[in-house]
Amino acid sequence: MGNVKMRVRWPSLLKHAGAAVVAAALLAACQESSQLPKQLKPVPSELSEKMKQMNMSETGPVFIRIFKESSELEVWKQTRNGRYAHLKTYDICKWSGVLGPKIVEGDRQAPEGFYTVTPGQMNPKSKYYLAFNIGYPNAFDRAHGRTGSHLMVHGACSSAGCYSMTDESAGELFALARDSFRGGQRAFQIQAFPFRMTPQNMAKHRDNPSYEFWEMLKLGNDHFEVTRVPPKVDVCDKRYVFNADAGSRSFSASAACPPYRVPEQLKIAVAQKEAADQAQVNATVARIAQEAEQAAEAQRIAEEKRVAAETRAAEKQAAKEARAEKPGIFGRMFGRGDKESAPTTVAEEPTGSVEAAEPPVTAFAPASNAAASTSPVPPAKPAATAASANPPPAGPAPVASAPPAEEPATQSEGQIAPEMTPAIPEVGRFVKKQFLWIGDDGQTGG
Repeated sequence: MGNVKMRVRWPSLLKHAGAAVVAAALLAACQESSQLPKQLKPVPSELSEKMKQMNMSETGPVFIRIFKESSELEVWKQTRNGRYAHLKTYDICKWSGVLGPKIVEGDRQAPEGFYTVTPGQMNPKSKYYLAFNIGYPNAFDRAHGRTGSHLMVHGACSSAGCYSMTDESAGELFALARDSFRGGQRAFQIQAFPFRMTPQNMAKHRDNPSYEFWEMLKLGNDHFEVTRVPPKVDVCDKRYVFNADAGSRSFSASAACPPYRVPEQLKIAVAQKEAADQAQVNATVARIAQEAEQAAEAQRIAEEKRVAAETRAAEKQAAKEARAEKPGIFGRMFGRGDKESAPTTVAEEPTGSVEAAEPPVTAFAPASNAAASTSPVPPAKPAATAASANPPPAGPAPVASAPPAEEPATQSEGQIAPEMTPAIPEVGRFVKKQFLWIGDDGQTGG
């Protein structure tokens, strides 16, 4: 019975012991990997798993595409059927300069074109973490007299003409390139573009001085898009040629191109893509021009409205100021403006004056009580006329709301001396505030 128990336990013990050994081995491998020099670290496990899912060998060939405008770096890797597939896109941390090729040493411009990286261009001891030289200047650059050196893809996120990555991204790129060399790839290609070479982007940048250069880069891009294989790149007559077969003849960057041929099927496919893209470029250019024209017209209309509004506002302000300066109807009657009374100057009364100034009195506007108290009273109407007037009805006197003002004593007719009545220049007017009545007999009273 005890032997049976031992036989049952041994498989279980062995199983647990094997698991412990495997765990210890994995832990040792993990610790060994973390202690490896940075240039020997493997690609991340999730990237290795993705390669398996995409039918790629970890040591299979790679190539890289760079797009400045979107700051993207794509890694493509060969599948087991010979065509390439997109493995991963990395963000470029920094690149310097503007869209367009590098021209001269020190212009701090990141290159554009087709470049080749060999094992000798890998730099595991870079002060920018890890790096590889992209191979600038190439034959095309040298044929155009362009200069520069040490143009890299590296880490440290710092650029002075290079394409700079984060250290993590630079480590993965270095590992992918290293493994492709281990698998037998002798060099991998880098295609550096100003932007994704779509018809829309070509139309958008059609006025750039580098446009003709970019059309040539687009041709190389189209060769890849049609075949999904990086094109064979040569330079002759100071221009790039793609997938050209010159037989036994060689290409010279500055010399005329030798007779060469491109595989017919590929030539037709690329030509069809070029024609379709050009049609889209033309349509996009027309649309952009129409939108620009519409925007200009809208701006013109807006400007006209703005000017008209300013003119109306100025006219309104001018009219307002004119009204303020011109007196209104009361101003014209009494010498005052609409808003402000004319300045009034009060003459100081001289001391010792015999007679105070009195307001003028007319037959239609009798003097006030105050004035009457200090000035002679017109004579009463002659008795004959006064007698003909109807006497006031008898009755209770009305109650006044306020005591009446005291009236001055009336001078009787007998008291008016002839010398006090001057010649009457005009009947019915006051002369020296003494009113002369015309009697019933047509003679003046007096």
